Amino acid sequence: MNRSQRIETAVTPQTSRLYHGWRVVGTAFVIALFGWGLGFYGVGIYLVQLQARHGWPTGEIAPAVTLYYGLGATLIVFAGRSFEQFGPRRVVAAGAAAMACGLVLLAQATRPWQVYGAFTAMSLGWASMSGAAINIIVAPWFEARRGLAISLALNGASAGGVVIAPALVGLTDALGFAPALEIAAALMLIAVLPMAALLLRPRHPSEHDRADANAAATAAADGSAAREPAWDVPTVLRSGRFLTISLPFALGLLAQVGFLTHQMAFLSPIIGTAAAGWAVSLTTICAVAGRLLTGWFIDRIDRRVAAFGNFWVEIAGLALLATGGGAVTLYLGCALFGLGVGNMITLPALIVQQEFPKQHFSRVISLVVSINQFTFAFGPALLGYLQRGPGDYGFALLVCLVVDLTAAAIVVAPVVARRRRG
Repeated sequence: MNRSQRIETAVTPQTSRLYHGWRVVGTAFVIALFGWGLGFYGVGIYLVQLQARHGWPTGEIAPAVTLYYGLGATLIVFAGRSFEQFGPRRVVAAGAAAMACGLVLLAQATRPWQVYGAFTAMSLGWASMSGAAINIIVAPWFEARRGLAISLALNGASAGGVVIAPALVGLTDALGFAPALEIAAALMLIAVLPMAALLLRPRHPSEHDRADANAAATAAADGSAAREPAWDVPTVLRSGRFLTISLPFALGLLAQVGFLTHQMAFLSPIIGTAAAGWAVSLTTICAVAGRLLTGWFIDRIDRRVAAFGNFWVEIAGLALLATGGGAVTLYLGCALFGLGVGNMITLPALIVQQEFPKQHFSRVISLVVSINQFTFAFGPALLGYLQRGPGDYGFALLVCLVVDLTAAAIVVAPVVARRRRG
C-alpha cells in the first residue's frame, strides 16, 4: 500500500456506520433543550410563581435574574478552558447537576435571599449547557458542515421554549410549583447524564465527517499544519475580527432579548392575550425554521454576509411591529423577527470558525458569548425604561430597529473593506 492509499484509508469514514459526530449533535440538542428550557425560558415562570406563592415584590427577587445572567456570563469566559481541561463529559455532568440543585433550592425557597443562592447554583449549569457549550461540544466533529451541525444542535434551544416551558406551566398547574421543579430537575438528569457519559467522547484522529474527508486527506498529504499564533487574550480582544463579531451580536441580542421579554406585554393590549400567545408561539416556530433554513446554505457562503441578511430580516420584522398595525401585520412582523431569532446565537460561532485558528475556537467563542450575555442581560430593563405607557412600545421598537441597523453595518464592514481593497 503506497502513501496516498494509507492516507485515504486513514481519513475516509466508514460508510456503513453513522458518523459519531451526528450522535454528538443529538446529545447537544438534548443539552440545549434542557439548558435553555430550564435556564432561559423557565426563568420568567419561576419569578411569576415565586411572587404568587410568597407575595414577594418584583424588586426584591428580580435582581436575582440579573445576578444569574451576570455570573453565568463570567463563568462562560472560562468555558473554553474548562472543556479543554476536563472534557465535555465532566463539564456537562457538573453543569446539569448544578442546574438541578438550583431548581430544587428554588422550589424550597422560603426567603428572598434563598432565591439568590438558587440562581447562583443555576448559573453554573447555564454556563455549561448554553450557547458557548453547545458550540464547543459540536465544533471538533465538523468542518465543512459545521454550520448545519450547530444549527441542528441549537434547535434544542428553541425546542426548550416550545416543549419545556409549557410543560413546566402544565406541571405547576397540576402538581404545584415545588413538585414541578423537582420533576423537571430529575428528568433533566435522567436524559442528560447518560447521554453525556456514553456519547460525549473525544473524536478519534481517523474519524471524519464525509464532507471533511478530502480536506483531511489534503492536510495529511501536506504532512504538517500551518503554524498558528499563540493564544493571547489582549491581542484577540483588540483585533478588528473579534470586535466586528462580538459588538454586532451583543447589540443584536440586546434588542432581541429585550423585545422577546416584553413581547406579550406589547401585543396583549392590541390583539388580546390569547392572540398574543399565538404570536409568541409563531415567533418560536419561525426561529426553528430560520435556523434550519440557514443551516442548509450557511456552509457555502460568507458567514458575515449571512449575518447581515439575518439582521435585515429582523429589521423588517421590527419595522412592521413598530407600525402598530392590525393583527395580520403584527403576526407577519413576529414571523419575520422569529426567522432571525435562532440564527443570532448560531452565526457568531460560524464566523469565529471562518476567521480564527481552529485551536483557538473554544476560547474565542467563550469570550464572544460572555460579552453577548453581559449585554443582553440589560435588554429587558432597557425596553422597560423606553416604554412610554401601558402597551406603548413604539419608541422602544424604533430604538431596537436602530440598534439592529448599527449591528448589521458593523458585521458586514470587513466584507465591504475587503471588496474595496480587491
